[in-house]
Amino acid sequence: MKRKVLFICTANSARSLMAEALLRHMAGDQFEVASAGTQPAGPHPLALQVLTEAGISTEGLRSKALVEFQNERWDYVITLCEKAARECVAFSQGAQQIAWDFPDPAASNRHATFVLTLKELKERIGLFTLVHQKETGMKPKTYDPVTIFKVLGDELRLAALLLIRDQNKLCVCELTEAFGVAQPKISRHLATLRDAGLVETERRGQWVYYYLNPRLPAWVSRVLDETAQSNPVLIETPLVRLQAMAERPAALCP
Repeated sequence: MKRKVLFICTANSARSLMAEALLRHMAGDQFEVASAGTQPAGPHPLALQVLTEAGISTEGLRSKALVEFQNERWDYVITLCEKAARECVAFSQGAQQIAWDFPDPAASNRHATFVLTLKELKERIGLFTLVHQKETGMKPKTYDPVTIFKVLGDELRLAALLLIRDQNKLCVCELTEAFGVAQPKISRHLATLRDAGLVETERRGQWVYYYLNPRLPAWVSRVLDETAQSNPVLIETPLVRLQAMAERPAALCP
């Protein structure tokens, strides 16, 4: 059975439409995909143009209201902007909600900006399909070191991963408290770590916990172990904040 993916952004005119077309093009045999907007407008001409130039079908693409899909069951609900992430927190019970954040190319109305957005979406969707192959019955691929080191190249993302490693399992609210940053930002970084296959998730009641993927290759585990041992300062302050956090979710549920 195909996994169902819904992409959401504000206007459903560029980013989410492009993501819908890309995932259908790249892995339509594995995923059933749609897109919608919280305030839908018509498809942006440049979005359709760059898709066509890349050899990706735009047949049937149209801007759709989120309400069209609210009674459907989805395996993944992926938001592509902070506004959509805030408005769709409770959308589609049971779906795995993933927050990506891509600048709206329509703001510049430049062909080059749409081309760049398409490229970045393709890279992120490529990681998504790679990570979730195990859920579609395909063999997982080998971890690519260039991709892994690129993901670890962000200081906050690396520190969050090391804190998860130290604590075994953490939820978004704990990481938000530990690093003192907004929830959408933490969610975006966690989505990148998950898409790269570095972390997995487990739901306990209303909380979703993140933990290191137990199937990490030995070389990736060694990199994380040595980084943590040689650079404890990376998580010193976040660890103090976390330990001082009142009413942590782990203390509120079994």
